[in-house]
Amino acid sequence: MSLSILLTTFESVALLLGIGAFGLWIISRRILPQEALGTLSILALDISLPSLVFVNILKNFKPAEFPGWWLLPVWWAGFTLFQGALTAVLAWVSQQETRREFAVSLFFQNALFFPLAILMGMFGQDSTYIVQLFFFMLLFPSLLFSTAHLFFGISQQTFAWSKIFNKILLATILATTLRLTGTEGIVPGFVVSALGMIGDMTIPLLLMILGGNIYVDFKHKGSLYPVEVGKFVLIKNFLFPAIALGVLALIQPPYHIALLIILQASVPPITAIPILTERAGGNREIVNQFMFSSFAVSLVSIPLMIGLFGMIFHLPAP
Repeated sequence: MSLSILLTTFESVALLLGIGAFGLWIISRRILPQEALGTLSILALDISLPSLVFVNILKNFKPAEFPGWWLLPVWWAGFTLFQGALTAVLAWVSQQETRREFAVSLFFQNALFFPLAILMGMFGQDSTYIVQLFFFMLLFPSLLFSTAHLFFGISQQTFAWSKIFNKILLATILATTLRLTGTEGIVPGFVVSALGMIGDMTIPLLLMILGGNIYVDFKHKGSLYPVEVGKFVLIKNFLFPAIALGVLALIQPPYHIALLIILQASVPPITAIPILTERAGGNREIVNQFMFSSFAVSLVSIPLMIGLFGMIFHLPAP
């Protein structure tokens, strides 16, 4: 097990949790009002994150050097089916009254900024692995916002094309088209630089928002579910990635595919789940407990899983 991989992954996860703790602190000290969290969420998800995706693909995507890029969403679809099957089986360990919340939190992982921070820590900001992550997760936001409510039996919601053709998907399509056609030069350099600066705010903003939301939710603490939370952390943080690693060792996909999949299998739930759960009439309190506990334990579980991964898959020579 490579010590450098363990340390790099640990530092990346610790950095994420540290920024989240800072967000909790500034809200608890009322340096930033709670009402600002909604505005910051719009800034992060609708402006900063699409800018990050657009600039990274525009600068670092080289179609000639990576001809199989279009297969990445196909691998994601296969992983999603695999994760859905595991969720359908393992969610039954939860008690019936919290099974919907248990399942939705298992299924929707923190697909982007946890892996993004880890990959940046391991390979640098301009790594091709970052671009591959964006292609791999191309359809994840569309899946999340169009299907999360189905876990709660709600099938009659107003359909919105904006949930399918979201800003992240559009930014990916636009930047990819420019690179494939060789017309990326039409975007002025100062525009790319400005969008890059905006995109650099993505991870700090999202994590400070996460910390602030955790403070707001836990300030109105309701019932605690220690047994359910224990089951969830055991499955989400350890069993999911262990099973995924076993399958990867069996099928031996290319290194970059295996790396992306083990990251997706190892990360905690996506931070939007409490909000989506509340909108669907679910129990937001227990989802917050699932998410908070999984985030805390990920400081140990993610480095462990990436370390085990490094024992089976070796980084290809540059």
